[in-house]
Amino acid sequence: MGQNEINVPGNLLGNNGSLLQHGYSTRAVLSYNRECIKAPPWRIKEWDFYQVSNDDYCLQMTIGHVSYAGSISVKLFEFATGQHYEITKMLALPFNRLQMPSSAEQGDLTYNQKNMFIQFQITDGGRRLIGKASGKNSPRMDIDIKLSQPDPTSVVIATPFDEHPSMFYYNHKINCMPATGRVLIGDKEYRFEPDCSFGLLDWGRGVWPFRHDWYWGNGSCYVDGKRFGFNIGHGFGNTSAATENMLFYDGTAHKLGSVIFDLSAGGYMAKKQVTSDNGRFQMEFTPIYDQITATKLLFVDNKCHQLFGTFTGQAILDDGRIIEVKDMVAFIEHAVNNW
Repeated sequence: MGQNEINVPGNLLGNNGSLLQHGYSTRAVLSYNRECIKAPPWRIKEWDFYQVSNDDYCLQMTIGHVSYAGSISVKLFEFATGQHYEITKMLALPFNRLQMPSSAEQGDLTYNQKNMFIQFQITDGGRRLIGKASGKNSPRMDIDIKLSQPDPTSVVIATPFDEHPSMFYYNHKINCMPATGRVLIGDKEYRFEPDCSFGLLDWGRGVWPFRHDWYWGNGSCYVDGKRFGFNIGHGFGNTSAATENMLFYDGTAHKLGSVIFDLSAGGYMAKKQVTSDNGRFQMEFTPIYDQITATKLLFVDNKCHQLFGTFTGQAILDDGRIIEVKDMVAFIEHAVNNW
């Protein structure tokens, strides 16, 4: 499988709405020029998703839309107990009202309406996540998290779809961001400390087929005192130019080819083998918690099993060094979407 690295800066899309370059980069080389999209407004998808987690619990914050439906969400859940708090506001026909940034590296994003305030700030050397929300079926949630971004590397991918030349997926994922802060839910406090907590950004923009499914996994931890992380996935678009599979170690990115895992085989909570085509990622995944989500609004019908669990095995860097991983808490997911 080819792995085309994009090094030449420029616009993401040509005047006909198709990708000018296919492949991956470790920084945002291409500029998302939304005005060149050649698709009806209701086909455009844009989201900013942050996840902050440690070995015991996970916070997720989302601002995003599929143009005819939007979602503003904050949730926190414990792996061992299954305790789950969530406040979500669904928006009908938001179109461009959310004013999503054109880059994952600059531009704050704010949602401020009755009973819900969420702000994603980009600061010098990191990010800050702020939230205040209340709902009928959940205690009030107050969030203030700072994410340090010590590494310049991340994974960015520009992926076409075979169904139509104007369909594309432009995605920027950043992990290995040590997290500091707290979430207050009612009178219960959940703290995140940088020696054991990490943040993840999933920033996505695109136009793609109405029905599709994908597999995605991501994790961050410390190995021998250095930041280690991975991003893996398959099943989304034509990845012949590049996959989104990458290792991160001590600030350096190491590209992988294809990584295959079937989450539904034997049941979602059964142990899984996660392997790469060249043997550089060999892990056994043991699920401990299945975060199941389902959304139905207008034409949207999404289902996702996000499995949190432990990874044990090894990853091989570009120079042949072997990173031994034991009981790393991370996730892999399977999503089936109609949107």
